[in-house]
This record gives sequence, structure tokens and C-alpha cells, in this order.
Amino acid sequence: MTGAARSARLLFAGGGTGGHLFPAIAIADRVTELLGAGRSIDIRLVGTKRGLEYRIRESLGYPLDVISVRGLARSLTIKNLLVPFVLLGAMIKARSLLNRFRPHVVVGTGGYVSLPVLRMAAAAKIATVLQEQNSYPGISSRKIAPHAARVYLGFEGARRHLRTRGRVMVTGNPVRRSITSGNRQEAVGVFGLDPRKKTILVLGGSQGARDLNAAILKGLKAASLPEGYQLLWQTGKRGYKDVIAQAGEKVEPHSLFPFEERMDLVYAATDLAIARAGALTLAELQACHIPAILIPYPFAAGDHQIKNAREVADSGFAEIIEQAELDRCDLLERAVTVCRSGRADRMRESIIRATTDRKPAVDIIAEDLIDLLEQQQAWEGGVDS
Repeated sequence: MTGAARSARLLFAGGGTGGHLFPAIAIADRVTELLGAGRSIDIRLVGTKRGLEYRIRESLGYPLDVISVRGLARSLTIKNLLVPFVLLGAMIKARSLLNRFRPHVVVGTGGYVSLPVLRMAAAAKIATVLQEQNSYPGISSRKIAPHAARVYLGFEGARRHLRTRGRVMVTGNPVRRSITSGNRQEAVGVFGLDPRKKTILVLGGSQGARDLNAAILKGLKAASLPEGYQLLWQTGKRGYKDVIAQAGEKVEPHSLFPFEERMDLVYAATDLAIARAGALTLAELQACHIPAILIPYPFAAGDHQIKNAREVADSGFAEIIEQAELDRCDLLERAVTVCRSGRADRMRESIIRATTDRKPAVDIIAEDLIDLLEQQQAWEGGVDS
């Protein structure tokens, strides 16, 4: 088909957690923005019913297809014997989806669902792209990389763990452009904070972090947070009621919430973050110029959170406290020391210097994807594949 403009078709496979889902949405949104009204694009997401993508499917902004797939459990269990059969079924369903949608490019952003979809796409000679967030790639990424035409890396350290004949680009991790648009005055009002105080954000991830919550509670009970400081505390949905019950009167004047979709406002109110070291969290903190104390989750696959944290700390953006140190460390006291000593200001300055003249990762990736789509002759003048 030639002459009239036709719709390019772009498929994203990834999910399970926000760390795999939100990069896909950020890239999809930016591709759509850059194309404007002149060229149309049809974008779909593939995930699972067990993942975050299914729970928020009504607000994704893109149609969602689901495939049943899971990985090996870490403990010995009879369910592991079923994994090859589940994967085979997922590959068959992925092939059916690809035949129906006929994408010009397939992008994997991680999670178990990306493996069958991208393997089937590569087998069908569809241009296949991998976006790896972590400094140590997951098993799906390691298996997909040899088949990828493009590999976008969040961290330089991931390069040595991947074998690929495709083009490798260290772009940083893509974040939604709206994440940096929060207004501090509005944020302070929304969360009921005192604009005269420094705000310490406690961020354990979308599910919270039990050990982080316990460490903060210990600091509150020890009165380690002096006048002039306040907490903005994401407890996670599972931990919220328990934290409220344990904190008692210590909850005031702090702002606690189980989960917040308006992370632009959360970051706008924050002076220093105490957080895990998931790749997406680190990318968002850097995009918003927020210094951090990082407590990497020690049981992450391949120790990737520890590796992520070290790369960020080596750049001067954060400090690291290992999980094993929490019993003998007062997190709130450390946070106050980091602020009072000027280290938080120096971290923020390092982030600003490193990011001021750097094109956002989401722009680099979206522009390169559009180039790849054009190479696939997805628009007028090409042959529809």
C-alpha cells in the first residue's frame, strides 16, 4: 500500500511491576507526542492478569492484551515443573497476538511476559527492541538480547551481561515527562505539610517496604526527627494500617499514604528521599533532582538493586545504607545529618550538573524508535509488512 498515510503498529511487552510497566507507558506517550497529528500510530500493551498493568488497565491509556506466564519460584516447588508448559502456552498465545496485530516493532521492557512475546516476534522477523532498566539484567532480558535490533540500557554496567548483535545505547531510564511538572506549593497543600519545614520522603516502592517502615517507626519513637523536619511517607497498601497503629500520636504532623498516583506532587514536596534502589525510582529521583539515602533490597534478582545503588552513589547522587545496617542505624538521624551537613545540597548539585545538558532518556528512545519504525516502512511510501 502506497500513497495515503497508514498507521504504524507498535507493541510493548512488559509489566508485573511499575518498574517494567511505567517505562513502556512513558515511551509510548512520547512516541505519540513526537509524531503529532501528521502520522498515526496504533499502540498496544501486553501484560498478565497478575501484574500491576491489569489492576490499572482502565487508566493505562492503551489497550491491554494479557498472556498467562510465570517464572521459576526460588524455592523448590512442584509448580516449577509446570513452567515449561506455561511458557509454551504463552508463546502460542503470543504468536496468535502477533498474527492479529501485525506490529512493525515490538518493545520489551521486562517482566516474564516480555520473553514469549519477543521470542515469537524475533522468530517472525519482526523488529525487536529491548529496554533494560537495571544494572544487572533479568533472565528475560538476557535471553532476548541476542535477538534484539536495538538495546536501550538504563545503566552502563548492564552492557557486559548482554550478548547482542543489535545496536546498544546507554540512554538512562525513561520516565513520564509529567513526573517533573509538580508544583511545590500545590504539593504542600495536598499533603497537609508545613512549607517552612524540610520534607523527607520515605519511599519503599508501590508495595511499600516492611523493613523501611520498621526503621522509620524506630526513629520516630526515638524522637530522631527534630523540629523543622517532616515526613512524606509511602507505607505501601499492605503496611499502611499497621504503621498508623504503631505510630500512634507520632503520626502528626507527618503525611502518610499507602500509594500515590500523583508522584509529581510527591517529588515536588521532597528535599531528601529514603528509598529502595529500583531502577525506575532512581530515574525519577534524578529527573526531579532529589538526593537520596538508598537502602537496596538485598533479595532482588542478581543483586540488581545493590548494583543500581552503587552506580548512582559513585556518581555522587546518593548515599547507601545496606539492609544489614538497619538494626544499628537510625535512618531518620542519618537523614537529618545529611541535610544539616550540606551533603544533600551537594548531591542535588551533582545531579543537576549531570542532567542539565543531557537529553531525557525517553526522548532518545522515542526518537530512535520512530526511526526504526520508518525503516520498517510503516508509513506512506513503504510496503506494509
